[in-house]
Amino acid sequence: MFATLFMMTMAATESHLPPLIEWHGKTEALMQQEGPLTTAFELSGGLDSPDYEETMLFVDRLVAANPTQFQKVVIGTSDAGREVVMLIASEHSQFSSAMLKNNNKPTLLIQAGIHAGEIDGKDAGFMLLRDIATGKRRDILSKVNLLFIPILNVDGHERRNEFNRINQRGPRIMGFRTNAKNLNLNRDYTKLDTPEIRSVLKVINEFQPSLYIDVHVTDGADYQYDVTYGFNPEFASESPAISRVLDESFKPMIDNKLEEEGHIPGPLIFAMNKRDFKEGLAGWVATPRFSNGWGDLKSLPTILVENHSLKPYKQRVLGTYAFIDGVISALSQHQDELATAVKNEHAFVPAKLVVERKYAKQLDYVSFKGVEYTRFDSALSGTTEAKYLGKPLNYEKLPVYWQKEASKVVEVPNSFFIPPVYRDLVEKLELQGVEVTPITEMPNVVVKQGIVEQYEFDKAPFEGRFRVSATFSYNTVSIDSLQGWFEVKTQQGAGELAVHLLHPEAPDSFFQWGEFNTIFQRTEYVENYALEPYARMLLKDNPNLALEFDSLVREDKAFAKDPEKRMEWLYKHTPFYDDAYLKYPILMGFNKE
Repeated sequence: MFATLFMMTMAATESHLPPLIEWHGKTEALMQQEGPLTTAFELSGGLDSPDYEETMLFVDRLVAANPTQFQKVVIGTSDAGREVVMLIASEHSQFSSAMLKNNNKPTLLIQAGIHAGEIDGKDAGFMLLRDIATGKRRDILSKVNLLFIPILNVDGHERRNEFNRINQRGPRIMGFRTNAKNLNLNRDYTKLDTPEIRSVLKVINEFQPSLYIDVHVTDGADYQYDVTYGFNPEFASESPAISRVLDESFKPMIDNKLEEEGHIPGPLIFAMNKRDFKEGLAGWVATPRFSNGWGDLKSLPTILVENHSLKPYKQRVLGTYAFIDGVISALSQHQDELATAVKNEHAFVPAKLVVERKYAKQLDYVSFKGVEYTRFDSALSGTTEAKYLGKPLNYEKLPVYWQKEASKVVEVPNSFFIPPVYRDLVEKLELQGVEVTPITEMPNVVVKQGIVEQYEFDKAPFEGRFRVSATFSYNTVSIDSLQGWFEVKTQQGAGELAVHLLHPEAPDSFFQWGEFNTIFQRTEYVENYALEPYARMLLKDNPNLALEFDSLVREDKAFAKDPEKRMEWLYKHTPFYDDAYLKYPILMGFNKE
Protein backbone atom coordinates (compact mmCIF):
# COMPACT_ATOMS: atom_id res chain seq x y z
CA MET A 1 0.00 0.00 0.00
CA PHE A 2 2.81 2.39 0.95
CA ALA A 3 4.62 1.64 -2.32
CA THR A 4 1.46 2.39 -4.31
CA LEU A 5 0.90 5.71 -2.53
CA PHE A 6 4.55 6.62 -3.05
CA MET A 7 4.33 5.92 -6.79
CA MET A 8 1.16 7.99 -7.11
CA THR A 9 2.80 10.88 -5.26
CA MET A 10 5.89 10.72 -7.44
CA ALA A 11 3.73 10.77 -10.59
CA ALA A 12 1.64 13.67 -9.32
CA THR A 13 4.58 15.85 -8.29
CA GLU A 14 6.91 14.88 -11.16
CA SER A 15 9.69 15.18 -8.59
CA HIS A 16 11.76 12.60 -10.48
CA LEU A 17 11.98 14.86 -13.54
CA PRO A 18 14.51 17.65 -14.13
CA PRO A 19 13.51 21.17 -12.98
CA LEU A 20 11.52 23.27 -15.43
CA ILE A 21 12.50 26.49 -17.10
CA GLU A 22 9.55 28.83 -16.54
CA TRP A 23 7.49 29.48 -19.66
CA HIS A 24 4.80 31.93 -20.71
CA GLY A 25 3.74 32.46 -24.31
CA LYS A 26 1.21 34.34 -26.38
CA THR A 27 -0.44 31.05 -27.30
CA GLU A 28 -1.87 30.86 -23.77
CA ALA A 29 -4.45 33.39 -24.96
CA LEU A 30 -5.78 30.76 -27.39
CA MET A 31 -7.29 28.79 -24.53
CA GLN A 32 -10.88 29.37 -23.49
CA GLN A 33 -12.56 28.26 -20.27
CA GLU A 34 -16.16 28.50 -21.40
CA GLY A 35 -18.21 28.91 -24.52
CA PRO A 36 -19.06 26.63 -27.41
CA LEU A 37 -16.76 23.71 -28.14
CA THR A 38 -14.41 24.27 -25.21
CA THR A 39 -12.10 21.24 -25.26
CA ALA A 40 -11.47 18.83 -22.39
CA PHE A 41 -7.83 19.91 -22.54
CA GLU A 42 -8.82 23.55 -21.89
CA LEU A 43 -11.32 22.68 -19.16
CA SER A 44 -8.53 20.87 -17.30
CA GLY A 45 -6.24 23.89 -17.48
CA GLY A 46 -4.00 22.16 -20.03
CA LEU A 47 -3.39 19.04 -17.96
CA ASP A 48 -5.64 16.36 -19.45
CA SER A 49 -6.55 14.75 -22.76
CA PRO A 50 -9.94 13.07 -23.29
CA ASP A 51 -10.40 9.32 -23.73
CA TYR A 52 -11.55 7.71 -26.97
CA GLU A 53 -15.27 8.01 -26.27
CA GLU A 54 -15.03 11.69 -25.28
CA THR A 55 -12.82 12.33 -28.31
CA MET A 56 -15.36 10.85 -30.71
CA LEU A 57 -18.16 12.85 -29.09
CA PHE A 58 -16.16 16.04 -29.60
CA VAL A 59 -15.63 15.15 -33.26
CA ASP A 60 -19.41 14.82 -33.61
CA ARG A 61 -19.92 18.18 -31.88
CA LEU A 62 -17.50 19.85 -34.29
CA VAL A 63 -19.38 18.45 -37.30
CA ALA A 64 -22.76 19.40 -35.83
CA ALA A 65 -21.54 22.96 -35.20
CA ASN A 66 -20.32 23.45 -38.76
CA PRO A 67 -21.65 20.76 -41.16
CA THR A 68 -20.95 22.87 -44.24
CA GLN A 69 -17.20 22.84 -43.51
CA PHE A 70 -16.62 19.66 -41.50
CA GLN A 71 -17.27 16.03 -42.31
CA LYS A 72 -16.36 12.90 -40.32
CA VAL A 73 -15.24 9.78 -42.17
CA VAL A 74 -14.25 6.38 -40.83
CA ILE A 75 -10.99 5.42 -42.54
CA GLY A 76 -10.45 2.05 -40.86
CA THR A 77 -11.06 -0.24 -37.92
CA SER A 78 -8.46 -1.36 -35.39
CA ASP A 79 -7.76 -4.94 -34.40
CA ALA A 80 -9.89 -4.40 -31.28
CA GLY A 81 -12.79 -3.08 -33.34
CA ARG A 82 -12.46 0.67 -32.71
CA GLU A 83 -13.07 3.07 -35.57
CA VAL A 84 -10.21 5.20 -36.83
CA VAL A 85 -11.81 8.53 -37.67
CA MET A 86 -10.70 11.43 -39.87
CA LEU A 87 -12.16 14.93 -40.06
CA ILE A 88 -12.28 16.68 -43.42
CA ALA A 89 -12.37 20.46 -43.19
CA SER A 90 -13.01 22.45 -46.35
CA GLU A 91 -15.04 25.41 -47.55
CA HIS A 92 -18.40 25.04 -49.26
CA SER A 93 -18.99 21.34 -48.39
CA GLN A 94 -16.16 20.20 -50.64
CA PHE A 95 -15.50 16.87 -48.95
CA SER A 96 -14.78 14.37 -51.71
CA SER A 97 -11.21 13.76 -52.83
CA ALA A 98 -12.12 14.91 -56.35
CA MET A 99 -13.48 18.20 -55.02
CA LEU A 100 -10.42 18.84 -52.89
CA LYS A 101 -8.06 18.13 -55.78
CA ASN A 102 -9.90 20.66 -57.95
CA ASN A 103 -10.52 23.58 -55.58
CA ASN A 104 -7.08 25.16 -56.21
CA LYS A 105 -6.02 24.86 -52.57
CA PRO A 106 -3.37 22.56 -51.13
CA THR A 107 -4.47 19.74 -48.84
CA LEU A 108 -2.75 19.27 -45.48
CA LEU A 109 -2.93 15.87 -43.74
CA ILE A 110 -2.30 16.07 -39.97
CA GLN A 111 -1.91 12.83 -38.06
CA ALA A 112 -1.95 12.62 -34.26
CA GLY A 113 -1.51 9.74 -31.84
CA ILE A 114 0.44 7.26 -33.95
CA HIS A 115 2.09 6.72 -30.56
CA ALA A 116 -0.95 7.19 -28.38
CA GLY A 117 0.92 8.46 -25.32
CA GLU A 118 2.23 11.27 -27.52
CA ILE A 119 -1.16 12.84 -28.08
CA ASP A 120 -0.34 16.57 -28.31
CA GLY A 121 -1.57 16.81 -31.90
CA LYS A 122 -5.09 15.70 -31.00
CA ASP A 123 -5.77 18.48 -28.52
CA ALA A 124 -3.98 21.13 -30.60
CA GLY A 125 -5.98 20.10 -33.67
CA PHE A 126 -9.25 20.25 -31.76
CA MET A 127 -8.52 23.80 -30.61
CA LEU A 128 -7.69 24.89 -34.15
CA LEU A 129 -10.78 23.22 -35.61
CA ARG A 130 -12.92 24.76 -32.87
CA ASP A 131 -11.59 28.18 -33.82
CA ILE A 132 -12.56 27.48 -37.43
CA ALA A 133 -16.02 26.26 -36.41
CA THR A 134 -16.73 29.30 -34.23
CA GLY A 135 -15.51 31.78 -36.82
CA LYS A 136 -12.34 32.92 -35.04
CA ARG A 137 -10.15 31.55 -37.82
CA ARG A 138 -12.12 32.00 -41.01
CA ASP A 139 -8.81 32.52 -42.82
CA ILE A 140 -7.60 28.92 -42.52
CA LEU A 141 -9.99 27.18 -44.90
CA SER A 142 -9.56 29.97 -47.41
CA LYS A 143 -5.91 28.88 -47.59
CA VAL A 144 -5.95 25.08 -47.32
CA ASN A 145 -8.05 21.94 -47.08
CA LEU A 146 -7.48 19.99 -43.86
CA LEU A 147 -7.50 16.25 -43.20
CA PHE A 148 -7.16 15.56 -39.49
CA ILE A 149 -6.75 12.16 -37.81
CA PRO A 150 -7.11 12.89 -34.06
CA ILE A 151 -6.08 9.38 -32.92
CA LEU A 152 -4.41 6.87 -35.21
CA ASN A 153 -3.44 4.31 -32.57
CA VAL A 154 -6.94 4.05 -31.12
CA ASP A 155 -6.30 0.81 -29.20
CA GLY A 156 -3.09 2.06 -27.63
CA HIS A 157 -4.95 5.27 -26.75
CA GLU A 158 -7.29 3.30 -24.48
CA ARG A 159 -4.45 1.51 -22.71
CA ARG A 160 -4.47 4.65 -20.60
CA ASN A 161 -2.40 5.05 -17.46
CA GLU A 162 -0.66 7.73 -15.43
CA PHE A 163 2.52 5.63 -15.53
CA ASN A 164 2.93 5.04 -19.27
CA ARG A 165 5.82 7.44 -19.92
CA ILE A 166 8.17 8.11 -17.01
CA ASN A 167 10.09 10.84 -18.83
CA GLN A 168 7.09 12.84 -20.12
CA ARG A 169 5.22 15.70 -18.45
CA GLY A 170 1.59 15.01 -19.15
CA PRO A 171 -1.13 14.59 -19.93
CA ARG A 172 -1.97 13.22 -16.50
CA ILE A 173 -3.41 10.05 -18.02
CA MET A 174 -1.99 9.03 -21.37
CA GLY A 175 -2.15 6.18 -23.85
CA PHE A 176 0.43 3.54 -24.75
CA ARG A 177 3.07 3.54 -27.47
CA THR A 178 2.02 0.42 -29.40
CA ASN A 179 -1.28 -0.94 -30.63
CA ALA A 180 -3.39 -3.82 -29.28
CA LYS A 181 -1.00 -6.38 -30.82
CA ASN A 182 2.02 -4.55 -29.36
CA LEU A 183 3.10 -3.34 -32.80
CA ASN A 184 4.65 0.08 -33.27
CA LEU A 185 2.69 1.81 -36.02
CA ASN A 186 5.65 4.02 -36.87
CA ARG A 187 7.68 0.97 -37.86
CA ASP A 188 5.00 -0.37 -40.21
CA TYR A 189 5.12 1.83 -43.31
CA THR A 190 6.82 -0.84 -45.42
CA LYS A 191 5.52 -4.20 -44.14
CA LEU A 192 1.93 -2.95 -43.57
CA ASP A 193 0.96 -5.40 -40.83
CA THR A 194 -1.42 -3.01 -39.05
CA PRO A 195 -4.91 -1.89 -40.10
CA GLU A 196 -4.14 1.61 -38.84
CA ILE A 197 -1.24 2.26 -41.23
CA ARG A 198 -3.09 0.60 -44.09
CA SER A 199 -5.89 3.07 -43.40
CA VAL A 200 -3.52 6.05 -43.61
CA LEU A 201 -2.05 4.86 -46.90
CA LYS A 202 -5.56 4.52 -48.37
CA VAL A 203 -6.21 8.15 -47.36
CA ILE A 204 -2.95 9.26 -48.99
CA ASN A 205 -3.74 7.35 -52.19
CA GLU A 206 -7.24 8.79 -52.39
CA PHE A 207 -6.69 12.41 -51.34
CA GLN A 208 -3.05 12.87 -52.45
CA PRO A 209 -2.23 15.50 -49.82
CA SER A 210 0.25 18.25 -50.58
CA LEU A 211 1.91 17.90 -47.18
CA TYR A 212 1.83 15.23 -44.44
CA ILE A 213 2.42 16.10 -40.75
CA ASP A 214 3.04 13.37 -38.15
CA VAL A 215 2.97 14.67 -34.55
CA HIS A 216 5.03 12.92 -31.84
CA VAL A 217 6.70 13.63 -28.49
CA THR A 218 10.40 12.90 -28.22
CA ASP A 219 12.41 11.04 -25.58
CA GLY A 220 16.01 11.67 -24.62
CA ALA A 221 17.96 14.62 -23.32
CA ASP A 222 16.88 17.95 -21.83
CA TYR A 223 17.15 21.17 -23.84
CA GLN A 224 15.36 24.49 -24.28
CA TYR A 225 13.40 23.74 -27.47
CA ASP A 226 9.76 22.84 -26.92
CA VAL A 227 8.85 22.06 -30.56
CA THR A 228 11.42 20.21 -32.63
CA TYR A 229 10.65 19.04 -36.13
CA GLY A 230 12.32 18.02 -39.34
CA PHE A 231 12.58 15.92 -42.48
CA ASN A 232 15.41 14.07 -44.14
CA PRO A 233 18.01 16.76 -44.97
CA GLU A 234 18.78 17.56 -48.59
CA PHE A 235 22.24 15.95 -48.53
CA ALA A 236 20.77 12.62 -47.39
CA SER A 237 17.32 12.77 -48.97
CA GLU A 238 15.97 10.76 -51.89
CA SER A 239 13.72 13.76 -52.62
CA PRO A 240 16.27 16.57 -52.28
CA ALA A 241 14.22 19.12 -54.23
CA ILE A 242 11.39 18.71 -51.72
CA SER A 243 13.76 18.92 -48.75
CA ARG A 244 15.21 22.12 -50.17
CA VAL A 245 11.79 23.79 -50.41
CA LEU A 246 10.85 22.67 -46.89
CA ASP A 247 14.14 23.94 -45.52
CA GLU A 248 14.40 27.23 -47.41
CA SER A 249 10.75 28.28 -47.74
CA PHE A 250 8.73 26.48 -45.04
CA LYS A 251 11.09 26.34 -42.09
CA PRO A 252 11.66 30.15 -41.79
CA MET A 253 7.90 30.80 -41.73
CA ILE A 254 7.22 28.01 -39.22
CA ASP A 255 10.08 29.11 -36.96
CA ASN A 256 8.99 32.75 -37.09
CA LYS A 257 5.44 31.82 -36.13
CA LEU A 258 6.59 29.71 -33.20
CA GLU A 259 8.99 32.37 -31.96
CA GLU A 260 6.38 35.14 -32.30
CA GLU A 261 4.03 33.08 -30.13
CA GLY A 262 6.64 32.48 -27.42
CA HIS A 263 7.88 29.00 -28.35
CA ILE A 264 11.38 27.80 -29.20
CA PRO A 265 11.59 25.72 -32.40
CA GLY A 266 14.50 23.33 -32.71
CA PRO A 267 16.08 20.80 -35.08
CA LEU A 268 15.17 17.12 -35.24
CA ILE A 269 18.45 15.75 -33.87
CA PHE A 270 19.28 13.62 -30.86
CA ALA A 271 22.08 13.18 -28.33
CA MET A 272 24.87 10.75 -29.27
CA ASN A 273 25.39 10.05 -25.58
CA LYS A 274 22.46 10.90 -23.30
CA ARG A 275 24.81 10.78 -20.31
CA ASP A 276 27.14 13.44 -21.74
CA PHE A 277 25.53 15.94 -24.09
CA LYS A 278 28.86 17.56 -24.97
CA GLU A 279 29.85 14.50 -26.99
CA GLY A 280 27.58 15.82 -29.72
CA LEU A 281 24.37 15.21 -31.60
CA ALA A 282 23.12 12.40 -33.82
CA GLY A 283 21.73 13.54 -37.15
CA TRP A 284 19.18 10.84 -37.90
CA VAL A 285 18.06 10.02 -41.46
CA ALA A 286 14.73 8.20 -41.44
CA THR A 287 14.30 4.95 -43.36
CA PRO A 288 10.99 3.96 -44.99
CA ARG A 289 9.62 2.03 -42.01
CA PHE A 290 9.03 5.50 -40.48
CA SER A 291 6.42 8.00 -41.70
CA ASN A 292 8.93 10.68 -42.69
CA GLY A 293 11.37 8.21 -44.29
CA TRP A 294 8.52 6.66 -46.25
CA GLY A 295 7.35 10.11 -47.35
CA ASP A 296 10.89 10.99 -48.47
CA LEU A 297 11.04 7.96 -50.76
CA LYS A 298 7.47 8.45 -51.96
CA SER A 299 8.21 12.12 -52.78
CA LEU A 300 5.38 13.06 -50.45
CA PRO A 301 6.47 16.13 -48.44
CA THR A 302 6.43 14.91 -44.85
CA ILE A 303 7.36 16.66 -41.61
CA LEU A 304 7.93 14.78 -38.36
CA VAL A 305 7.14 16.82 -35.23
CA GLU A 306 8.81 15.77 -31.98
CA ASN A 307 7.65 17.97 -29.11
CA HIS A 308 9.97 17.92 -26.12
CA SER A 309 8.74 15.42 -23.54
CA LEU A 310 10.05 17.36 -20.52
CA LYS A 311 7.99 20.45 -21.33
CA PRO A 312 4.52 20.65 -19.69
CA TYR A 313 1.61 19.28 -21.69
CA LYS A 314 -0.03 22.69 -21.95
CA GLN A 315 3.10 24.22 -23.45
CA ARG A 316 3.52 21.38 -25.94
CA VAL A 317 -0.10 21.46 -27.15
CA LEU A 318 -0.07 25.23 -27.60
CA GLY A 319 3.25 24.96 -29.43
CA THR A 320 1.68 22.41 -31.75
CA TYR A 321 -1.18 24.82 -32.50
CA ALA A 322 1.35 27.52 -33.43
CA PHE A 323 3.34 25.01 -35.50
CA ILE A 324 0.27 23.96 -37.52
CA ASP A 325 -0.65 27.62 -37.97
CA GLY A 326 2.82 28.30 -39.39
CA VAL A 327 2.64 25.28 -41.66
CA ILE A 328 -0.73 26.42 -43.07
CA SER A 329 0.65 29.86 -43.92
CA ALA A 330 3.78 28.38 -45.50
CA LEU A 331 1.82 25.83 -47.52
CA SER A 332 -0.60 28.47 -48.76
CA GLN A 333 2.23 30.76 -49.83
CA HIS A 334 4.60 28.16 -51.30
CA GLN A 335 2.20 25.52 -52.65
CA ASP A 336 3.30 25.98 -56.28
CA GLU A 337 6.98 25.80 -55.38
CA LEU A 338 6.40 22.60 -53.40
CA ALA A 339 4.23 21.05 -56.12
CA THR A 340 6.96 21.71 -58.70
CA ALA A 341 9.53 19.99 -56.47
CA VAL A 342 7.21 16.98 -56.10
CA LYS A 343 6.71 16.77 -59.86
CA ASN A 344 10.47 16.92 -60.47
CA GLU A 345 11.16 14.18 -57.93
CA HIS A 346 8.48 11.93 -59.37
CA ALA A 347 10.14 12.24 -62.77
CA PHE A 348 13.60 11.19 -61.55
CA VAL A 349 14.77 7.75 -60.43
CA PRO A 350 18.56 7.30 -60.17
CA ALA A 351 20.57 4.48 -61.77
CA LYS A 352 21.92 3.60 -58.33
CA LEU A 353 20.16 4.05 -55.02
CA VAL A 354 21.44 4.34 -51.46
CA VAL A 355 19.46 1.87 -49.35
CA GLU A 356 21.50 2.08 -46.14
CA ARG A 357 23.49 4.86 -44.46
CA LYS A 358 25.87 5.21 -41.53
CA TYR A 359 27.19 8.07 -39.45
CA ALA A 360 29.81 10.09 -41.28
CA LYS A 361 33.23 10.42 -39.67
CA GLN A 362 33.44 14.06 -40.72
CA LEU A 363 31.70 16.33 -38.23
CA ASP A 364 29.34 19.23 -38.78
CA TYR A 365 28.76 21.87 -36.12
CA VAL A 366 25.64 23.73 -34.99
CA SER A 367 24.63 26.20 -32.33
CA PHE A 368 22.29 24.55 -29.87
CA LYS A 369 20.04 25.70 -27.01
CA GLY A 370 20.84 23.17 -24.32
CA VAL A 371 20.34 22.92 -20.58
CA GLU A 372 23.04 22.85 -17.91
CA TYR A 373 23.82 19.47 -16.42
CA THR A 374 26.20 17.87 -14.03
CA ARG A 375 27.58 14.35 -14.07
CA PHE A 376 27.74 12.04 -11.08
CA ASP A 377 28.65 8.46 -10.27
CA SER A 378 25.47 6.49 -9.68
CA ALA A 379 25.48 3.74 -7.11
CA LEU A 380 22.36 2.36 -8.80
CA SER A 381 23.49 2.12 -12.42
CA GLY A 382 27.16 1.66 -11.58
CA THR A 383 28.22 4.28 -14.11
CA THR A 384 28.30 8.04 -14.61
CA GLU A 385 24.87 9.60 -15.09
CA ALA A 386 23.64 13.08 -16.06
CA LYS A 387 21.52 15.36 -13.91
CA TYR A 388 19.88 18.32 -15.64
CA LEU A 389 19.76 21.56 -13.65
CA GLY A 390 16.97 23.56 -15.33
CA LYS A 391 19.21 26.43 -16.45
CA PRO A 392 19.74 27.45 -20.10
CA LEU A 393 23.13 26.62 -21.65
CA ASN A 394 23.75 27.76 -25.21
CA TYR A 395 26.34 25.84 -27.22
CA GLU A 396 27.90 27.93 -29.96
CA LYS A 397 29.54 24.98 -31.69
CA LEU A 398 28.21 21.53 -30.87
CA PRO A 399 29.35 18.62 -33.09
CA VAL A 400 26.76 16.76 -35.19
CA TYR A 401 27.28 13.30 -36.65
CA TRP A 402 24.96 12.93 -39.65
CA GLN A 403 23.91 9.62 -41.19
CA LYS A 404 24.98 10.78 -44.61
CA GLU A 405 27.62 8.23 -45.59
CA ALA A 406 26.33 5.51 -47.91
CA SER A 407 26.97 2.01 -46.57
CA LYS A 408 24.87 0.08 -49.10
CA VAL A 409 24.17 1.11 -52.71
CA VAL A 410 22.22 -1.03 -55.16
CA GLU A 411 21.85 -0.92 -58.92
CA VAL A 412 18.31 0.04 -59.89
CA PRO A 413 16.81 -2.41 -62.40
CA ASN A 414 14.39 -1.39 -65.10
CA SER A 415 11.76 -3.67 -63.60
CA PHE A 416 10.99 -6.19 -60.92
CA PHE A 417 9.02 -9.31 -61.92
CA ILE A 418 6.75 -10.82 -59.25
CA PRO A 419 5.45 -14.41 -59.50
CA PRO A 420 1.66 -14.85 -59.32
CA VAL A 421 1.94 -16.71 -56.02
CA TYR A 422 2.87 -13.42 -54.31
CA ARG A 423 -0.37 -11.58 -55.03
CA ASP A 424 -0.47 -10.49 -51.40
CA LEU A 425 2.66 -8.43 -52.02
CA VAL A 426 1.10 -6.98 -55.16
CA GLU A 427 -1.76 -5.76 -52.97
CA LYS A 428 0.69 -4.21 -50.52
CA LEU A 429 2.58 -2.50 -53.34
CA GLU A 430 -0.63 -1.04 -54.74
CA LEU A 431 -1.51 0.20 -51.26
CA GLN A 432 1.92 1.84 -51.17
CA GLY A 433 0.96 3.75 -54.32
CA VAL A 434 3.33 1.68 -56.49
CA GLU A 435 2.09 0.92 -60.00
CA VAL A 436 1.92 -2.82 -60.72
CA THR A 437 0.87 -4.23 -64.08
CA PRO A 438 0.17 -7.81 -65.25
CA ILE A 439 2.72 -9.03 -67.80
CA THR A 440 1.16 -9.76 -71.19
CA GLU A 441 4.30 -10.29 -73.26
CA MET A 442 7.89 -11.21 -72.51
CA PRO A 443 9.95 -8.06 -71.73
CA ASN A 444 13.05 -7.54 -73.86
CA VAL A 445 15.51 -7.34 -70.98
CA VAL A 446 18.30 -9.28 -69.31
CA VAL A 447 16.71 -11.12 -66.39
CA LYS A 448 18.71 -11.67 -63.20
CA GLN A 449 17.96 -13.58 -60.02
CA GLY A 450 19.45 -13.11 -56.57
CA ILE A 451 21.06 -16.17 -54.97
CA VAL A 452 21.53 -16.15 -51.18
CA GLU A 453 25.17 -16.78 -50.35
CA GLN A 454 25.09 -16.25 -46.58
CA TYR A 455 22.21 -15.34 -44.29
CA GLU A 456 21.42 -14.63 -40.68
CA PHE A 457 18.13 -14.43 -38.82
CA ASP A 458 17.68 -12.04 -35.91
CA LYS A 459 17.91 -13.71 -32.52
CA ALA A 460 14.63 -12.18 -31.31
CA PRO A 461 11.44 -10.97 -32.99
CA PHE A 462 11.16 -7.30 -33.95
CA GLU A 463 7.72 -5.86 -34.58
CA GLY A 464 6.30 -9.38 -34.54
CA ARG A 465 8.68 -10.73 -37.20
CA PHE A 466 11.98 -12.54 -37.38
CA ARG A 467 13.98 -10.37 -39.72
CA VAL A 468 16.69 -11.79 -41.95
CA SER A 469 19.74 -10.27 -43.64
CA ALA A 470 21.75 -11.88 -46.42
CA THR A 471 24.48 -11.46 -48.99
CA PHE A 472 23.66 -12.21 -52.62
CA SER A 473 25.16 -13.12 -55.92
CA TYR A 474 23.16 -12.43 -59.08
CA ASN A 475 22.88 -14.83 -62.01
CA THR A 476 21.47 -14.18 -65.44
CA VAL A 477 18.59 -16.57 -66.02
CA SER A 478 16.71 -17.69 -69.12
CA ILE A 479 12.96 -17.31 -68.86
CA ASP A 480 10.68 -18.59 -71.62
CA SER A 481 7.50 -17.05 -70.24
CA LEU A 482 6.34 -14.72 -67.47
CA GLN A 483 2.68 -15.39 -68.14
CA GLY A 484 0.63 -14.54 -65.06
CA TRP A 485 3.48 -12.60 -63.47
CA PHE A 486 3.43 -8.91 -62.48
CA GLU A 487 5.83 -6.13 -63.43
CA VAL A 488 6.88 -3.15 -61.33
CA LYS A 489 8.70 -0.59 -63.43
CA THR A 490 11.12 1.55 -61.46
CA GLN A 491 10.71 4.61 -63.67
CA GLN A 492 7.55 5.80 -61.91
CA GLY A 493 6.66 8.30 -59.22
CA ALA A 494 7.06 5.71 -56.46
CA GLY A 495 10.04 4.05 -58.13
CA GLU A 496 12.55 4.64 -55.35
CA LEU A 497 10.11 3.30 -52.78
CA ALA A 498 9.55 0.24 -55.00
CA VAL A 499 13.31 -0.46 -55.01
CA HIS A 500 13.45 -0.26 -51.20
CA LEU A 501 10.54 -2.69 -50.98
CA LEU A 502 11.63 -5.21 -53.62
CA HIS A 503 15.42 -5.21 -53.66
CA PRO A 504 16.47 -7.87 -51.13
CA GLU A 505 19.52 -5.95 -49.96
CA ALA A 506 17.46 -2.96 -48.77
CA PRO A 507 16.99 -3.09 -44.96
CA ASP A 508 13.26 -2.31 -45.19
CA SER A 509 12.55 -4.67 -48.07
CA PHE A 510 9.86 -7.30 -47.98
CA PHE A 511 12.69 -9.84 -48.02
CA GLN A 512 14.38 -8.55 -44.87
CA TRP A 513 11.02 -8.28 -43.09
CA GLY A 514 10.63 -12.03 -43.61
CA GLU A 515 8.12 -12.26 -46.46
CA PHE A 516 10.28 -14.88 -48.25
CA ASN A 517 11.51 -17.00 -45.35
CA THR A 518 10.21 -20.15 -47.04
CA ILE A 519 13.17 -20.06 -49.47
CA PHE A 520 15.36 -21.08 -46.51
CA GLN A 521 13.39 -24.30 -46.03
CA ARG A 522 14.43 -27.68 -47.43
CA THR A 523 11.37 -29.79 -48.12
CA GLU A 524 12.81 -32.65 -50.20
CA TYR A 525 15.60 -34.85 -48.89
CA VAL A 526 18.18 -37.32 -50.19
CA GLU A 527 19.38 -40.63 -48.80
CA ASN A 528 23.08 -41.46 -49.14
CA TYR A 529 22.34 -45.00 -50.32
CA ALA A 530 20.85 -43.37 -53.44
CA LEU A 531 23.10 -40.33 -53.69
CA GLU A 532 26.45 -42.11 -53.35
CA PRO A 533 26.12 -44.34 -56.42
CA TYR A 534 24.42 -41.58 -58.41
CA ALA A 535 27.27 -39.17 -57.56
CA ARG A 536 29.86 -41.72 -58.72
CA MET A 537 28.16 -41.86 -62.12
CA LEU A 538 27.84 -38.04 -62.18
CA LEU A 539 31.57 -37.50 -61.56
CA LYS A 540 32.52 -40.21 -64.07
CA ASP A 541 30.46 -38.50 -66.77
CA ASN A 542 31.66 -34.97 -65.82
CA PRO A 543 35.49 -34.87 -65.55
CA ASN A 544 35.59 -31.15 -64.81
CA LEU A 545 33.15 -31.56 -61.94
CA ALA A 546 35.25 -34.46 -60.63
CA LEU A 547 38.38 -32.29 -60.71
CA GLU A 548 36.55 -29.55 -58.81
CA PHE A 549 35.40 -32.03 -56.14
CA ASP A 550 38.89 -33.57 -55.80
CA SER A 551 40.42 -30.11 -55.46
CA LEU A 552 38.04 -29.21 -52.64
CA VAL A 553 38.85 -32.44 -50.81
CA ARG A 554 42.60 -31.79 -51.09
CA GLU A 555 42.61 -28.08 -50.25
CA ASP A 556 39.77 -27.62 -47.76
CA LYS A 557 40.46 -29.76 -44.69
CA ALA A 558 37.16 -28.86 -43.02
CA PHE A 559 35.30 -29.88 -46.15
CA ALA A 560 37.29 -33.10 -46.46
CA LYS A 561 36.51 -34.14 -42.87
CA ASP A 562 32.78 -33.33 -43.03
CA PRO A 563 30.73 -36.12 -44.68
CA GLU A 564 27.57 -33.99 -44.68
CA LYS A 565 29.24 -31.09 -46.51
CA ARG A 566 30.75 -33.46 -49.07
CA MET A 567 27.45 -35.12 -49.83
CA GLU A 568 25.59 -31.81 -49.81
CA TRP A 569 28.02 -30.45 -52.42
CA LEU A 570 27.47 -33.49 -54.59
CA TYR A 571 23.68 -33.35 -54.16
CA LYS A 572 23.69 -29.68 -55.19
CA HIS A 573 25.20 -30.65 -58.53
CA THR A 574 22.54 -33.25 -59.34
CA PRO A 575 19.33 -32.47 -61.25
CA PHE A 576 17.40 -33.64 -58.16
CA TYR A 577 18.42 -30.60 -56.15
CA ASP A 578 15.67 -28.08 -55.22
CA ASP A 579 16.15 -25.31 -57.78
CA ALA A 580 14.21 -22.79 -55.65
CA TYR A 581 16.31 -23.22 -52.49
CA LEU A 582 18.00 -19.94 -51.45
CA LYS A 583 16.82 -18.20 -54.62
CA TYR A 584 15.03 -14.86 -54.31
CA PRO A 585 11.81 -15.41 -56.27
CA ILE A 586 11.38 -11.83 -57.47
CA LEU A 587 13.40 -11.34 -60.64
CA MET A 588 15.05 -8.17 -61.90
CA GLY A 589 15.15 -6.93 -65.48
CA PHE A 590 17.99 -4.81 -66.87
CA ASN A 591 18.50 -3.21 -70.27
CA LYS A 592 20.43 -5.27 -72.78
CA GLU A 593 23.79 -3.71 -73.58
